[in-house]
Amino acid sequence: MAKSAPSADNPHVANHRERLVRNNRSEPAAVDLDSFLAEVGPAAALRSLTALLPDAAVFAVDAERNIVCWSEGAERLLGYRQDEVVGRYCLHANRCHQCMIGCGISEHGQVRDVPLVLLRRDEEPIAVRKTARAFRSADGTFLGGIEVLVADSQADDPRHRAVPADAIVAHGILSRDPAVARALEIVRNVAATDAPVLIRGESGTGKELFARAVHDASPRAEGPFIAVNCASLSPALLESELFGHKKGAFTGAVRDHPGVFSRAGGGTLFLDEVAEMPQDLQARLLRVLEDGSYTPVGGEATERADVRVVSATHRSLREMVKGARFREDLMYRLRVVPIFLPPLRERRGDVELLLWHFIEKRNAEGRGRRIIRVAPDAMRALLDHGWPGNVRELKNVVDYAFAVGRGSELSLSELPPELLARPSAPGQPATLLGKPPSPRDLGPDELRLRVEKALEQSGGHIGEACTLLGVSRPTLWRWRKTLGL
Repeated sequence: MAKSAPSADNPHVANHRERLVRNNRSEPAAVDLDSFLAEVGPAAALRSLTALLPDAAVFAVDAERNIVCWSEGAERLLGYRQDEVVGRYCLHANRCHQCMIGCGISEHGQVRDVPLVLLRRDEEPIAVRKTARAFRSADGTFLGGIEVLVADSQADDPRHRAVPADAIVAHGILSRDPAVARALEIVRNVAATDAPVLIRGESGTGKELFARAVHDASPRAEGPFIAVNCASLSPALLESELFGHKKGAFTGAVRDHPGVFSRAGGGTLFLDEVAEMPQDLQARLLRVLEDGSYTPVGGEATERADVRVVSATHRSLREMVKGARFREDLMYRLRVVPIFLPPLRERRGDVELLLWHFIEKRNAEGRGRRIIRVAPDAMRALLDHGWPGNVRELKNVVDYAFAVGRGSELSLSELPPELLARPSAPGQPATLLGKPPSPRDLGPDELRLRVEKALEQSGGHIGEACTLLGVSRPTLWRWRKTLGL
């Protein structure tokens, strides 16, 4: 006998319709999905979905991390039958060192395409890529999650490098540094609350990644994440962008414009470079943080803000307060939970880790060049560099090497000029790493590259280029003439 369609009295569907009426909005697709699941059953739908992914291991865990669903693809990939794992703790069949040190979805909310090495039932290691998502209750309690594992197609390639077992992989953040681990621990602890978070770190340290981590691990993860750079807009534009404006509020305001406090409703608002906010806007931001209300530019009625505010700065707000450039009361409102990110020069163990991470990402793009080795002198230059631009600068160095170089080895000559300069004795100018180049030592192609880099770094100033190369003006003139530069 065919099943009858679910009645309107079905509690799940009725509750959903009631929510729609209460919120004064229409979501027919959501109602249709609820009706469909009520008809076929959520378990059957999930099992059918996993059957459509025969080459992937798909499994689900409950709030206690016990496996409640184990796909046929999981049986094939990891070697465990359903009856051996369903009802058992996830680490029984999902054995990896990263899981043992706490990189699960219950802590981080979600992971995307993370490389792992697992042990199959027969104890053979297998390289996989993991994507997973947690489910949480309204108060942030972990309810369970779904994970998808696929065999890593590059794992048998000697050019592929697995993430070290002691590395932290979470929310797009990769590190082996204890300070980063402590910062992520704060993210995990504060995510379940709505407390304002202030992230302090130099440019390029990943402040927005950590802000997104707070959002992704929070009950607001399904809501929007909107970022505003407070230093990139004029005071008038910033006020309109934050709080919105009404039609006719100023010349050019031809329609109502909702600000980010409205557009980020139910989610997270990230205020980057918040220390650059003008003081009159600081007062308006303080009011939103204190009572949750604001008034659009040119408006009269107040509106309510339902957002979690995460802010970031590379400056010391305490020093700015001392200099009367930032409101003290706003500082305390913003930095309820401070998170400090160390610069890359203080996490030397991460340089090589991140270098290979960025190289592998470029290799995976399949645009011609694949790097499988880094020359020892190039690695030494990378490890000795001060990294004023932090992780962002390191990524740019990899992009530069892929653009200017060829072949499977990243050589010293393929690094940007600023990485080739090494300070000499006090009072002496810097010179390029290694002995001064000559046509006999380097050959014309590499000599040309070094001369071009020196001229680029010096902005075309011949004297500075000579200093970088460690040669005299006549020598550089002769080389340029020979190379046609």
